Amino acid sequence: MTQLLSEDHQALAESVRDFAEQVIAPVSAEHDAAHSFPYEVIAQMGSMGLFGLPFPEEYGGEGGDYLALCLALEEIAKVDQSVAITLEAGVGLGAMPIYRYGTEEQKQRWLPDLLSGQRLAGFGLTETDAGSDASGTKTTARLDGGEWVIDGTKEFITNSGTDITSLVTVTAVTGTSQASDGTSQKEISTIIVPSGTDGFAVGPGYDKVGWNASDTHPLSFTTCRVPEENLLGQRGRGYANFLGILDEGRIAIAALATGAAQGCVDQAVRYAKERRTFGSAISAYQGISFKIARMQARSHTARLAYYEAAARMAAGKPFKTEASIAKLVAGEAAMDNARDATQIFGGYGFINEYTVARHYRDSKILEVGEGTTEVQLMLIARSLGLS
Repeated sequence: MTQLLSEDHQALAESVRDFAEQVIAPVSAEHDAAHSFPYEVIAQMGSMGLFGLPFPEEYGGEGGDYLALCLALEEIAKVDQSVAITLEAGVGLGAMPIYRYGTEEQKQRWLPDLLSGQRLAGFGLTETDAGSDASGTKTTARLDGGEWVIDGTKEFITNSGTDITSLVTVTAVTGTSQASDGTSQKEISTIIVPSGTDGFAVGPGYDKVGWNASDTHPLSFTTCRVPEENLLGQRGRGYANFLGILDEGRIAIAALATGAAQGCVDQAVRYAKERRTFGSAISAYQGISFKIARMQARSHTARLAYYEAAARMAAGKPFKTEASIAKLVAGEAAMDNARDATQIFGGYGFINEYTVARHYRDSKILEVGEGTTEVQLMLIARSLGLS
C-alpha cells in the first residue's frame, strides 16, 4: 500500500501515527468518559498543521492535498474517532466551504485562524425534516436594510459550540425560484453567522451513543441579523455547493472509517497473541485467526476504495460515485470490524476503557452521518442508470 504514496505522504502518516499513539490515545478514554472536548489535543494538532493540510500557503495552509488530510484522519481514527471527526468536520465542513465559495475578503478574514486550528467552524445543514432532502429546509433568511434576518433551527451540528468556534455556515431558504418544469422550488443559500451574534443560540450538547469527546449541538436562530456580505457563494446555490462539499467529505469520512476498521484489527491482533485459554494463545484457534483475517480484508478494501476516490479527485476526474462507494464500504467495514473485535475481546470488549468498546459505540454513526448507507446505495444505483 505504501507504494501508492509519495515519500511526503508516508512521512506524514508516520508522524501522525506517532502523535496519535503517544498523545491522543493516553487521554482518549478519559475524555470519552467525561464527554469533554480535548482542547489540548486539538491545539497540538493545530501546531502540527493538520487543519491546514489541503489548503494553499497563502491562507495559512500547508500546501498539501486531500489525500494528506485523509491519511491523517485514518491514523487518528485508529485510536480516537472523536478527535478524528473534529479534524474532518473542522476542515471539510468548516473551512472548506469558505475556501471553495467565499469571497477573497471572507477567505482573508476567516481562513487563517481556521487553518491554524486556533478556531473551528461548523456547517448548519441538518434540520428535523431536512438533510439529504433539501426540500424540507424550513430555516429562512430575508434581506432587511442590508442585513440577512435568519429564523429557524438546526440539528446535529459538529464543532458548533466549543470555546474556539468562530462561525457556523447556515443553509436557509432565501426565496423561491422556478424549476425547468415550471413549478416553484425553494431557493436555498448559505450564510456565515459568527459565534456570539445576537439571536444565534447554541443548545445543550447531545447525550450521544458515541463520539462523546466531539462537539455536537442543536442551534436556533431568532431574528438573527448578519451583514448582507455574509452570503457565502452565489445566492440560491447554497445546497448545490454543499453537495460538492459533501462529495469531498465522503472521501474523508471513508478514510476515518478505514482508520477505525484498522484500529480494531490492530487491537484484535495484539489481544489474540496475549490472551491465553486452555494453555494456548487464542490466536492459535482458527475461529479467531480467520475472524481477524476477514477484518483485515475489510480494512484493506476500504483503504483501496478511498485511495482511488482521492486520486480521482486530485486528478480532476469525476469522483462522486467513487466517493459514495468508499463511504459505503468503509463505514460498513468499521461497524463489522468493531463487532468482531468486541467479540474477540469477550468481556473486556464491553468495558469502555478499551479502544474496541469505544469503536463499537462510535462506528455506527459512520453508516449514518454525511449521507446514510441508503443514500450511498441510491447514488451508486443512479450512476448505473437505475432510478
